[in-house]
Amino acid sequence: MNVELRDIHKIFAAVHANNGINLKIPAGVIQGILGENGAGKSTLMKILSGFYQPSQGQILLDDKPVIIRSPADATRQGVGMLHQDPLDFPSMRVIDNFLIGHPGELIPDRGQAAAQLEAIQQKLGFSLRPEAHVDTLTVGERQQLEILRLLWLGVRVLILDEPTTGISALQKEKLFAALRLLAQEGKTIIFVSHKLEDVEVLCHKVAVLRQGRLIGEMLPPFNITRLVEMMFEKVITLGNRRSCCRGEISFRLNALELEDARLHIPGVSLEVQGGEVIGLAGMEGSGQALFLRACAGLVRAVGGHISINEHDLTGKPYHTYLEHGIAYLPAARLEEGLAPGMTLTEHFLLAGEARGFNIDWEQGRKVAQERIADFNIRGTPASPIEALSGGNQQRALLALLKHPLNLILLEHPTRGLDIESSIYIWDKLKERCAEGAVILFISSDLEELLQYSDRLLVFFSGEVSSPLDAERTTVEHLGQFIGGKGWAA
Repeated sequence: MNVELRDIHKIFAAVHANNGINLKIPAGVIQGILGENGAGKSTLMKILSGFYQPSQGQILLDDKPVIIRSPADATRQGVGMLHQDPLDFPSMRVIDNFLIGHPGELIPDRGQAAAQLEAIQQKLGFSLRPEAHVDTLTVGERQQLEILRLLWLGVRVLILDEPTTGISALQKEKLFAALRLLAQEGKTIIFVSHKLEDVEVLCHKVAVLRQGRLIGEMLPPFNITRLVEMMFEKVITLGNRRSCCRGEISFRLNALELEDARLHIPGVSLEVQGGEVIGLAGMEGSGQALFLRACAGLVRAVGGHISINEHDLTGKPYHTYLEHGIAYLPAARLEEGLAPGMTLTEHFLLAGEARGFNIDWEQGRKVAQERIADFNIRGTPASPIEALSGGNQQRALLALLKHPLNLILLEHPTRGLDIESSIYIWDKLKERCAEGAVILFISSDLEELLQYSDRLLVFFSGEVSSPLDAERTTVEHLGQFIGGKGWAA
């Protein structure tokens, strides 16, 4: 299906999110959409997929003007969108999620649907069990489920918003192979990303947005330096590694043993200096998320001890961990970290210290304005949190952290962020390290793990490696270790 966007504008109060965008995407093409956080990428795709109505402009599908009034209407017209955060029902089974939105009888034929699910996923190289519960799936598998559902609904234009963030390298390879196959069949793929390396290997052409405008387009071979300049109006570099270790042991694990329905992690012992950054690497589902939640007091260990600054926290409730300066930032920003429907001011009021029975709204707005400026959040104190871009939501999460902190635990801290925003986030985190805070973080980006960690722990099927010196570890070595090679040595 050919897609054309003509003079698309979208205005939210004082924000001109899309400003006169014209873009043609032929059928069978994998179109990359690049841009900094807040450039208008997701807004443009939400207009095409029916979540928003344009303030001005026109959408054409196969050269025919259309009006897309809702996501369901978009699906009926052949357009479907895979969002950064999966829009599924975790407590339900795969087959039940697959059936959602499909027109037909009141009581669908689950057997027939399961057969069709199997047929589509065999073609794409996926392997989901129809009776598995969605909350047991990895992020990559939940993406696969949504792709399968959209294809079954007849989608011919598939939009993917930051799909490679938080998934393993193997899942990314599987996703790219499926997208190439769909493009060969004539489907239109729109790939929204901030990862230049992904766009370079996958896309047939790229459009770059900046501050709501279409800056330009490029065909292969892509000039990566020029693309960065188009995105930011300047060249961005990561800078030098910074270590803030202070020497004193701040965080200690002694034979920590963890268990859930899928994994058993035997005793892990670790001593971490104040200001040190420990990166947690591994394929999704290998145990690093369970480990991080145990360190936050959200999962109770079945054996061993956890202590912070010589205070034993073993078996203590989550609030005790908070009282000892431990903070946890989840990957699921809107599901676990923030409260949709509430403004930035309300978030800062909730995160602050309670002062009597009355809410000091004026003080809340003042704090919100200060944090917005300090963390360069593109929003106002009255902005609903869900109205912010993913990058600005991540900045808001960091702005909510209290001072001082002893231990900061992060899942994919730069998930969905462009390179400039990622550098900004890590500058803020390194400021915390300079104050003596320990950081443990999960990332699927090997370059990020090596750039910002002092040491690394690698997880593989519940096994945990001895700490690796990040400065002496290469991407190739780390990738092999994550894949299970070299453990015997």
